[in-house]
Amino acid sequence: MSYSTVAKRYALALFEIAQDHNQLEGIEEELRTVRAVFLENTELTVLFENPKLTLDKKKSLIQEAFSTASPYVLNTLMLMTDRHRTGEITSMVEAFIELTNEARGIADATVYSVRPLTEDEQTALSSSFAKKVGKQSLRITNVTDEHLLGGIKVQIGTRIYDGSLQGKLTRLERELIR
Repeated sequence: MSYSTVAKRYALALFEIAQDHNQLEGIEEELRTVRAVFLENTELTVLFENPKLTLDKKKSLIQEAFSTASPYVLNTLMLMTDRHRTGEITSMVEAFIELTNEARGIADATVYSVRPLTEDEQTALSSSFAKKVGKQSLRITNVTDEHLLGGIKVQIGTRIYDGSLQGKLTRLERELIR
């Protein structure tokens, strides 16, 4: 995925700090929470873009909202607020997660299926598809899609592996038309 240069720089700085202090997992979880807050509350982004809201008030809102976050995360958010970069916070989180995944040899995958997958099925998918993308394992998010007739569809980054019945029928139709 492509992120702005600004988001990448903040993410890299925070990643290096987290790595130096052996807090990659904890900081990643905190940042996932930060991302969820910003994505679920679109009014928050609009509020931070409002020029009538003073910088001190913006910083106090960040301080209140993320008071339980580690000092590294909180300081990064405060610095981004100081520099009028609150619009880049979710991109910074995404870039940070990408850096931690790369360091651990993990990739995020979305698996679309007709029914929820069991833990064993997710483990089997993780091991077989991780090899295809050159990773050690996959962090799977299972999405139930009743529009699939059967099978699964796996999305890893920009790659899509379509093993669904609908996908197979579509490929068969294309071959028959040729």
